[in-house]
Amino acid sequence: MANVAKKVSWSGRDRDDDEDGRAGETTPLLNGTGPGGAGSARQLTPSSFLRIGQLSNVDLNEDSHELETELPRQRPNEIPHNEKLLSLKYESLDYDNSENQLFLEEERRINHAAFRTVEIKRWVICAMIGILTGLVACFIDIVVENLAGLKYRVVKDNIDKFTAKGGLSFSLLLWATLNASVVMVGSVIVAFIEPVAAGSGIPQIKCYLNGVKIPHVVRLKTLVIKVCGVILSVVGGLAVGKEGPMIHSGSVIAAGISQGRSTSLKRDFKIFEYFRRDTEKRDFVSAGAAAGVSAAFGAPVGGVLFSLEEGASFWNQFLTWRIFFASMISTFTLNSVLSVYHGNAWDLSSPGLINFGRFDSEKMVYTIQEIPIFIFMGVVGGILGALFNALNYWLTMFRIRYIHRPCLQVVEAMLVAAVTATVGFVMIYCSRDCQPIQGSSVAYPLQLFCADGEYNSMATAFFNTPEKSVVNLFHDPPGSYNPMTLGMFTLMYFFLACWTYGLTVSAGVFIPSLLIGAAWGRLFGISLSYLTKGSIWADPGKYALMGAAAQLGGIVRMTLSLTVIMMEATGNVTYGFPIMLVLMTAKIVGDYFVEGLYDMHIQLQSVPFLHWEAPVTSHSLTAREVMSTPVTCLRRIERVGTVVDILSDTSSNHNGFPVVESNPDTTQVARLRGLILRSQLIVLLKHKVFVERANLNLVQRRLKLKDFRDAYPRFPPIQSIHVSQDERDCMIDLSEFMNPSPYTVPQEASLPRVFKLFRALGLRHLVVVDNRNEVVGMVTRKDLARYRLGKEGLEELSLAQT
Repeated sequence: MANVAKKVSWSGRDRDDDEDGRAGETTPLLNGTGPGGAGSARQLTPSSFLRIGQLSNVDLNEDSHELETELPRQRPNEIPHNEKLLSLKYESLDYDNSENQLFLEEERRINHAAFRTVEIKRWVICAMIGILTGLVACFIDIVVENLAGLKYRVVKDNIDKFTAKGGLSFSLLLWATLNASVVMVGSVIVAFIEPVAAGSGIPQIKCYLNGVKIPHVVRLKTLVIKVCGVILSVVGGLAVGKEGPMIHSGSVIAAGISQGRSTSLKRDFKIFEYFRRDTEKRDFVSAGAAAGVSAAFGAPVGGVLFSLEEGASFWNQFLTWRIFFASMISTFTLNSVLSVYHGNAWDLSSPGLINFGRFDSEKMVYTIQEIPIFIFMGVVGGILGALFNALNYWLTMFRIRYIHRPCLQVVEAMLVAAVTATVGFVMIYCSRDCQPIQGSSVAYPLQLFCADGEYNSMATAFFNTPEKSVVNLFHDPPGSYNPMTLGMFTLMYFFLACWTYGLTVSAGVFIPSLLIGAAWGRLFGISLSYLTKGSIWADPGKYALMGAAAQLGGIVRMTLSLTVIMMEATGNVTYGFPIMLVLMTAKIVGDYFVEGLYDMHIQLQSVPFLHWEAPVTSHSLTAREVMSTPVTCLRRIERVGTVVDILSDTSSNHNGFPVVESNPDTTQVARLRGLILRSQLIVLLKHKVFVERANLNLVQRRLKLKDFRDAYPRFPPIQSIHVSQDERDCMIDLSEFMNPSPYTVPQEASLPRVFKLFRALGLRHLVVVDNRNEVVGMVTRKDLARYRLGKEGLEELSLAQT
């Protein structure tokens, strides 16, 4: 319930302004403990229930969003961190519409023709989302292809020159320097300009679609930094992919288009004003995420299922169809532009950024006896995925504690880039796996110490973009790789990818995971062919595909959407069943050890993320024990000075205020009459919607919903609104603006029932009342998210002022 403006970015660097334009104290890290409460989660016992529900108060220092300036940062050497914390700095989205008189009057005025116009606008927006997402994907693909090609040609020419006359150390220095220089630029723009653009962006979008407001996550500046950052990361040779960030990019595009304006560009086109509310905006962001998946993998159905499985909390049939439309438009746009770029204007054969190539069902069949083998590969993928996540967890903890300065983050990214180049060069140098170059599809064949007409097989994996390496492992003929080459590559790339994920660069984990799995899957297939003396069904390419699915499933724990994405990317439904088996097995095995990578990073950021269901052992808790108290209530006709004082009070910084019956007789029960939001009160004060005490019968200034939409989403802080001493004595009537039918729950309701109501309806506030309809408490997202099923039973997370 506390509206904490003490915001920091996802990647660990503190920021001073959030999406609402409020500024406050800075904190050097996400999970540093503060006066608001810290420490580890405690086990719930019957004696502790009475203490639950007391929400810590936090400091607030708001500023006008026009003055978005950085405050001096305090950065201690080590930050105390505890993953069993819940941050008070994250706020919820107002997904539930406030059905006050203004809203109902506007909806009643909309006739059938106007409704159809609104629906047409929704389809137009979805089409624009698909087109722009596809164009952004094309831009990324074309620039990466050209820049990476230039880099690899320069390094290859240098290696070829020095192989003949000696001095390959200069080639190593050139490769490492190029990588570090490019990655330095990509890391600098992320660390110093927009830290929320770090990583793939999938955890942030998952949180946004879950109903959590992540600062800056859908800003235009974030999109620009994301696109430039991912290009530089891939060109810089890091163990990353460009597909994951497309999901974040599509979401930002959707959020911007659906609002019809940009605060960064200071332009308001007044075209889609009706959609300026969290309800509509989040639906379009779901479409943007799906369009991003579709552009990345050429998988429009997989994109829809990704939004359903990983993102959107609220779904309906009309939304499904619009999201599918956006996904299909995104794929078609990418397909068309890339076909023209590659000189085949009428050949629409480039549906996604990565195309796994066609798997011929006739040559690569699978039989019933292979089913147990696929399940075993799923077990291996689950174990390796759990190991990857566990290592990355401890590495992320180390980064949070020690590498939280932007300059240190840039240095680490440069170090990883240089080490990646060095490891690749040394492994290519030491490898003696030479293959004939005839009929090879290798883009940059390195001869090194191989005979004329041969190339170094290790170079096909390291000396290439990860996307092309994956395709090579899928489709190169048997005998293209030595088992030792695959084994060493798998080992080294596993640790490089683990070290790389979490750097302050824009990068995805999809392709590195697929590459690791494809390498050990192909190795598994080769071993199997040796054991079965070359049986025709032991094709290494088929097992490379299963290994890739197993590894990716073991890391990110996606099932339904990933199955469809893999089928669409390979263009073959034959492998649907084994891919599904592999992914299910990998998820079950991986979940036994640790959480999925995205969920783990969400938890490390202390985000109040609500899962689909309440903890299974939480029926002993009731609303009375989980609610926040005391609750600040307002009377239906309230004094302006009282409203200003409540909004300015840092010790009761709430976002929603129950409105009770205006009766000066304090002996009568103050029964609930409605609910009004902080943002609504601020707009009322800004427009001076109040009258003097002596003239209560006068009509207040008439506001329209447009006034509230114009202020959305960055409502001005209360400190920027001047209220004179005379105006403080005026009265404000909240009847027209409050929601007269807020959702309520009796205080005896169980936690699972409260959770289901809160989660299914996308609420931000749930008022708890007694049998006299008197307000006794308020349930918010943090009150529910702090209960979690731990290893020893139900745990209560501590609320931290981070």
